[in-house]
Amino acid sequence: MRNRYPGTCTSCGTPVSAQAGVVLKQDGRWRTYCTEHEPRPEPPPRGDHPGWHTGPLAGYDCETSARDPRTAFLVSAAFVDSANTERSWLVDPGDREIPEDAIAVHGITNERARDEGVPAVKALDEIAEALSVHLISGRGLAVFNAPFDLTVLASELQRHDLAPLSKRIGADTVSPVLDPLVIDRGSDPYRRGSRNLAAMCEFYRVSLHGAHTALGDAAACLALACEIAARRPDVAALDLQALHQRQIEWAAAYARSRQEWLDKRRPGNGTVVDGGWPCAAV
Repeated sequence: MRNRYPGTCTSCGTPVSAQAGVVLKQDGRWRTYCTEHEPRPEPPPRGDHPGWHTGPLAGYDCETSARDPRTAFLVSAAFVDSANTERSWLVDPGDREIPEDAIAVHGITNERARDEGVPAVKALDEIAEALSVHLISGRGLAVFNAPFDLTVLASELQRHDLAPLSKRIGADTVSPVLDPLVIDRGSDPYRRGSRNLAAMCEFYRVSLHGAHTALGDAAACLALACEIAARRPDVAALDLQALHQRQIEWAAAYARSRQEWLDKRRPGNGTVVDGGWPCAAV
């Protein structure tokens, strides 16, 4: 973050005026750097510690028609597990139209979806069943930015009068979910820079093949969750249900902090930061 107060660069000793450099928390202390000598963040070293990342897990991702998870419809989805089992779905939009801006992201045209896709009801029921079977077993499901993907799915299931995930697994909430975005923010809240899937894969040195395809992103999300745990023993040591609860707390804390930042810098912005996790209410 930008330095609110003047200081001296830790690397070169140059005076740094307020807002002209950065401050980073290192070894429990806040240190000031000039922009020229700002350290590039590095992930913690990998360890051989045990944890949930060494057990059976799965990843899920979807491509959609819009940015609002409550109104977006599913265009494609993928489920991959740590045994290298893969399932993917292309969904026929029927009389709905995939907007051009969404096509520009994932490359799936209306023509292709209608020609090659399966009916939405069939695809949605199969997706929900695949996720439910996995979750009922108590194994973690990795979903990057889970409130988006899981809310899209919940909205679509409701739209087509299909049973929600919670009913299928016989629980009040969908768990245990592993959200690399939330885990990373909670574990390393002061790191500067983007935290989208591509940026985080680069930071944690995870390969991302087929970005913005459901299959490629689901596989990368699963690998990323495991890599974070392999580099953060305190995260790996939590059992999956405890980690699920911790993510609820981390997501709520981030939303509060983001809301305070917006309200302070942009009074009357009208934005409400939703801290619901892993799925928003539909």
